[in-house]
Amino acid sequence: MGHPSIYPTGATLYNPDKTWSGYTLYQAADLGALLIGMNGQEVHLWKGLRGFPNKLLPGGFVFGSTGTRDPQFGFQDEVDLVQVDWEGNIVWKFNRYQYISDPENEPQWMARAHHDYQRAGNPVGYYVPGLESRTDGGNTLLLVHKNLRNPEISDKQLLDDAIIEVDWEGNIIWEWTCSEHFDELGFDESAKNVLSRDPNTRFFGNHHSGDWMHINSVSLIGPNKFYDQGDTRFHPDNIIWDSRESSIIAIIDKKTGKIVWKLGPDYSRDEVAHLGWIIGQHHAHIIPKGLPGEGNLLVFDNGGWAGYGLPNPASSFGQKNAVRDHSRVLEINPVTLKIEWQYTPTEAKFQEPLDSYRFYSPYISSAQRLPNGNTLITEGSDGRIFEVTREHELVWEYISPYKNKNNANMVYRAYRVPYEWVPQLTKPKETAIIPLDVAEFRVPGAAPKGTDSVANIEGTGFFTDGAFCVAKIDERPINK
Repeated sequence: MGHPSIYPTGATLYNPDKTWSGYTLYQAADLGALLIGMNGQEVHLWKGLRGFPNKLLPGGFVFGSTGTRDPQFGFQDEVDLVQVDWEGNIVWKFNRYQYISDPENEPQWMARAHHDYQRAGNPVGYYVPGLESRTDGGNTLLLVHKNLRNPEISDKQLLDDAIIEVDWEGNIIWEWTCSEHFDELGFDESAKNVLSRDPNTRFFGNHHSGDWMHINSVSLIGPNKFYDQGDTRFHPDNIIWDSRESSIIAIIDKKTGKIVWKLGPDYSRDEVAHLGWIIGQHHAHIIPKGLPGEGNLLVFDNGGWAGYGLPNPASSFGQKNAVRDHSRVLEINPVTLKIEWQYTPTEAKFQEPLDSYRFYSPYISSAQRLPNGNTLITEGSDGRIFEVTREHELVWEYISPYKNKNNANMVYRAYRVPYEWVPQLTKPKETAIIPLDVAEFRVPGAAPKGTDSVANIEGTGFFTDGAFCVAKIDERPINK
């Protein structure tokens, strides 16, 4: 479906009585990391700071990146991960994962970071009562890329995902590499055959590699009730990640590296069939202790296209063979696999399947649980950030007005933080925004809703009891 050429941007709806109000941070295209208030007012900009994603720390510190390599050595690789202060000064930096030397560029160190990271003190990187990411020390967990070959998967070069932990000085003290756990991922023979032939090859510059997993989020499990009850799979130090291309969500044991819990890639099995197919998901994480729904899995289930397996009408050779044209946000009990809460086109009161696409972001996107039980959702492909209550009521909405070089106002991931995390600013005035009546709204020069007929119609043709009747038409002139 196409999109209108004219649509509102900025804050479009705000109910202060039902929201969890604070500042919202997001990457405003190429402008930088942008902090906005609930009325959409732009209160601070870290100009030029890239965000994959940006995250705010207490005291007005922000995480981001200073750039990528051009042409890119790897797909979506950031040169570094930095922590900057309110004025944009770098107070911490990591870039020494791989020393890149190729004929087209000056040699340099790169973090090759992408999609996610976490600083010690907070398992998920968004606001949790009583938990704060360290601003002056502590280790950092990063999701990074590495190029390698693994004949067990394919004879093609792979763009593999790795998770590393670095200390404050930038020393790598722990590493986990996805391809080393291929046999634990649960691919059937048809999926393995597809991966062997084409592991989702990406082309960049003179390089090409198979982006076979495309892991897009990583976080710690953190303290939780399931571990307290004796389930060691949910040890607070264990790590949860999700893979967009394979539709897998998994937990790895931090000590052994083994996968100890997993959803996907096959959602047809009896024990998970009630979930429906989770496809191309982003931002899968465990809701931290201290927030409503604590211990449950929260994930933005994009839909779109993903997966490997048997060919079907949507996939002629079995790559990206699972397809769905709308998104969902799911909250799942990771032990019982019961859906505890969800936001889908049905809850959004859209007519299915005709306009399910109206809640649809086939890539990027995220979901954050707020302290009052609301959920902040980033519908990333259209730059829409919105907040809904537990009862699915829309209580805040914002559309990014900033477009990237491809003329898209995409937002990778947004975060809501409390006002007190930004002591440099005075708490802004909160003013309710009443929703527009979109049926009546018109741009200047456009005619209003409703028309005058060319004749006064006393009646029209209609069917009654199977017979067609013609009503009399008054042909008198129309009153001017």
